[in-house]
Amino acid sequence: MDLLISGATVLTMDADLRVLPDAFVGITGGKISFLGKAAPVEKPKKIMDATGLVLMPGLIDTHCHLTHSILRNYRDDLPPLERLETQLLPKLDRMDRRIAAAAATLSIAEALRSGITSLSVLDRFCGPIAQVVADSGIKCNLAPAAEWYEEEFDLDEDLPGQQLQELHRRWAGFDSGRLQIEAGIHSEYTSGYQLWEALGRYAAQEGLGLQLHLGQTAAECDRCLDRYGMPPAQLLDCHGLFGKRVLAAGGGALMPEDRQCLARHSATIVYTPVAALRQAQPLPDIPALLQSGLNVALGSDSSIYGGKIDLFAQMRAAALASEHAGHPLPPAALLTMATVCGARAQGREANCGQIRPGMDADLILLDFTAPHLIPCHDLLSALVYNAGGQDVCLTMVRGKVVYAGGKFPTLDLASAVNELTQYGIETMFAEPAQQPATADEPKGAEQ
Repeated sequence: MDLLISGATVLTMDADLRVLPDAFVGITGGKISFLGKAAPVEKPKKIMDATGLVLMPGLIDTHCHLTHSILRNYRDDLPPLERLETQLLPKLDRMDRRIAAAAATLSIAEALRSGITSLSVLDRFCGPIAQVVADSGIKCNLAPAAEWYEEEFDLDEDLPGQQLQELHRRWAGFDSGRLQIEAGIHSEYTSGYQLWEALGRYAAQEGLGLQLHLGQTAAECDRCLDRYGMPPAQLLDCHGLFGKRVLAAGGGALMPEDRQCLARHSATIVYTPVAALRQAQPLPDIPALLQSGLNVALGSDSSIYGGKIDLFAQMRAAALASEHAGHPLPPAALLTMATVCGARAQGREANCGQIRPGMDADLILLDFTAPHLIPCHDLLSALVYNAGGQDVCLTMVRGKVVYAGGKFPTLDLASAVNELTQYGIETMFAEPAQQPATADEPKGAEQ
């Protein structure tokens, strides 16, 4: 046994949601090899005393945009749509590979700091992101966000198809599946049927999952009905985009027919409550989604709207929103969405999302000696309503410590911050006449 964690209060997130006070968890070869109330007979190589700490599975963020960290808080004074169209999109068009890598490093550090051990990422510049993920030790399902191809599209000739195929060739199966490549489109309304059909064929051929935004607003669904005569999920399904695993962010405006369509593909709806509330989007009806047979997980979405990558904040927002709507989501449901359901969404349910022997040691420790966590009459409630990412004191993925006590052993965070402050911010936010020249390739040529 490589490591024995002793004295922790263990939240297993198993089917019975067992909580084991003063328990022992053993780790061997990156896997959980022991769980019990009494110490194991086998002598470990190392013991970690976790008295006063809560040990639980790492959280799984099933929808985020890692490069958007550089845009958080920029022009928050504007209405959401005006802010997006006049400020944010033009700035994103100035991003290059250097900025993307630095912004992704910042976002992954933030994720690890708040106890996230796996991410589903829909983004531009997936080449640099993949390298940062590989170096960081975090798990990731990574999808390039194909967009702005509404008419002709060729998988081998057009940039989104080239990006996806290159990413898959380069990273498929990396580190025993720690990094997985998936197909992705931004949304139905930023793409067209030739792109959907080409990506659908490729994803089916290679066994890839799919990520997209879907059913976020009533206007989106109404436009699709007016233009095509059917709602977006059914439209995309008719063109063969949906395969074995679909991960759709939004879902607040989905029609019952869309829910049924997605359920046939064992799809996941990703609830991003902070971003949805921030943009006044309709919130998904979680009970109706579950009754339709859909999996429901949680995501942080973009730092532009979510502010920070912290699933504890998302759980609390979801809890408060559900209470305000009159159909409260219990803490057990929200914690399940952030762990077990997230693992299912990523196709990783056999390896993570719970603490039990045989699973990957994707674990986090929270310091429950903090004043705002005392007393703890109900652990699950405390985790949802009182805890935050700042309470995480250690994060490990497959038994490897990737964050502990303010340190990131796998990331050069200082260099990333310097790159953003000395180069990235000036490049993206300077007025056009002042924008510095860069030797990087044109933005549209990114891989």
